[in-house]
Amino acid sequence: MSKRALKQYLNSLEKEELESQILDLYGRFKEVKTFYDFVFNPNEEKLVQEAKFKISREYFPERRKRAKARRSIAQKYIKHFRKLEMDPVMLADLMLYNIEIAQAFSADKEVKESFTRSIFKSFEEAVHFVLQHNLQDEFLTRMHKIEKNIKEQYWPNSYQFEKLMHQFQ
Repeated sequence: MSKRALKQYLNSLEKEELESQILDLYGRFKEVKTFYDFVFNPNEEKLVQEAKFKISREYFPERRKRAKARRSIAQKYIKHFRKLEMDPVMLADLMLYNIEIAQAFSADKEVKESFTRSIFKSFEEAVHFVLQHNLQDEFLTRMHKIEKNIKEQYWPNSYQFEKLMHQFQ
């Protein structure tokens, strides 16, 4: 069904029928419920704090001995928050937090090159997001600190971080 056909269909419905359909969608589909819950009570700070907690547990678990260190957990939250059109400042903060917690993890553990490539991809995404939303003034210091820590930890791809950061100079 095209957007135009949907619009015509919705215009043909009575108000009560439309309300009934929306309530039905709200009850049937988790995504619709999540969307409306966010629209009417965004509470972005709480959502970001919960995401940060779960991301940190990925690298520094409480119960199990070994960290899973999966980048995909953070990416899932970032993608979800992008769909909800969360405040760009809060989303950029979460993106950089993900990289910072991964750096803290790598400071204590020996990590594989695939890990550093994966974190670079996250960093690249964060830098482009910051540029796209014109948030350089707010996050430039943090991004330079990330770059500095990468060099200090002798990541094999530190030159890529440095090259990416030259966009700001």
